[in-house]
Amino acid sequence: MLEGIRILDLGTMITGPLAASLMAMMGADVVKVEPPDGDPFRSFSANGYSPQFVAYNQGKRSVALDLRCAAGQARLGRLLETADVLIENYRPGTLDRLGFPASVLAERFPRLVHCSITGFGTDGPYAARPAYDGVAQSYAGTMSLALDPEAPRVGGPTLSDNVTGYTAAVAVLAALLERDRTGRGRRLDINMLEATIAFIPDAYATQAMTGQVPHSLSRVAASQTFVLRCADGELLTIHLSAPEKFWTGLLAAIGAPELGRDPRFTPRRRRVTNYVELRTALEGLFATRPRAEWMLRLAEQDVPHAPVLDVEAVTQDAQVQHLGVFCAWPAPSGGELRGIHPPVRIDGARPGLGRRAPLLGEHTEEVLAEVDRPAMAAGR
Repeated sequence: MLEGIRILDLGTMITGPLAASLMAMMGADVVKVEPPDGDPFRSFSANGYSPQFVAYNQGKRSVALDLRCAAGQARLGRLLETADVLIENYRPGTLDRLGFPASVLAERFPRLVHCSITGFGTDGPYAARPAYDGVAQSYAGTMSLALDPEAPRVGGPTLSDNVTGYTAAVAVLAALLERDRTGRGRRLDINMLEATIAFIPDAYATQAMTGQVPHSLSRVAASQTFVLRCADGELLTIHLSAPEKFWTGLLAAIGAPELGRDPRFTPRRRRVTNYVELRTALEGLFATRPRAEWMLRLAEQDVPHAPVLDVEAVTQDAQVQHLGVFCAWPAPSGGELRGIHPPVRIDGARPGLGRRAPLLGEHTEEVLAEVDRPAMAAGR
C-alpha cells in the first residue's frame, strides 16, 4: 500500500520508531538513521539487539551516521533528497543544531512531510523538559485513572509512547494524501501530552459535563467490568457493558437471583454507584468454583468474559493461533526471531512479511549507494 514511499526514521526508543514501523508494515521503505552507538534501546541487551529494539523497528533498514559532524550531516542531506517523510522525536531545537531547522527543510525539500514528535510541544513552560511515558501519563491524567491511590504502584505497558506513535502515523498518512493533491509537504508537530489527553476523551467529557473528576474506578464502574479470582486461583474478567441481557445472563450463570432483587443493584445506574459492593458480592461467589467451570456457565448465557492471560498464554490461545498473529524470521545470530503481523488484512490477505529489525548499520553501504547513484548521474 505504501510501496514507493521512503521514510527517514531519526527517532529513538518508541514514539518515532513505532510510527515508522507501522508504515514499514504497510510497505514503505523505512531507513532508520542511527548514531554510531545506535538507538538507546539497543543497549538494553549486551549484543545490541534487545527485545525492545526488535519490537519497535520491524521492517526497517539501518544506516549509521554521526550527525554531529559535517560528513554525517551531508549524508543526511542526500538521504532527505530521496525521502518522502522525515520522522524524529528530538527535543525542540536539536535539528536546528544539526543544521536542519524547519525553515531549511521546507525550503530545500518542499515535498517532504516532516513529523516532529516532542514531549510537551515546541514551546511553552515545559517544552525543554525530558519526557518519557510515565511523565506524559502523569501530566495527561491517565496515571491517575490507573493507580490505586492507597497503594500507588506503576504497572502495565507503555501507553503515552504507543498512543503518540499511532497518532503520528495517522497524521503522516493524512499529509501524504494531501501532498498527492497539492504537491507540497507539511510539518507536523505532535506531542505526547496532547496525544495522551486525546486518547481518553470520555474522562474529560465527564469532568466538563458533570463536574465530577474521574478516578481509577470510574470507567470500570460505568462499564461494569470485574476481574475475579476463582477457586483454583485463576483470574477471570467479566465485562457487562450496558445491555441488560448481560446482567440477567450473569445472574443465571452464577445462580444468584437474589442479586437481581437487591435494591443496591437494580436498575443499572445503582450497580454503577454501588460498584464496590457488587464486586465484593461477585468475588465471594466466583471463589467457589474453578475458572474453567465459570467460563462454561458464562458462555452458555452469552455473558462477555475472558481469562486473564499472561503474554506466554496469549501465544498459545486458540483464537490467536487461528488468526496467525505472530510471524518469524531467521535471527541474525541463529534460531528464530518472532514478530507480530500488521493487525490488518487487505482484500482478505495480510501484507507481506517484510524485514526483521536491522542490526546497527546493517544497510549503511546499501542505502548510501542508492542515494549516491542519482547524484553521480546528475553530475553532482
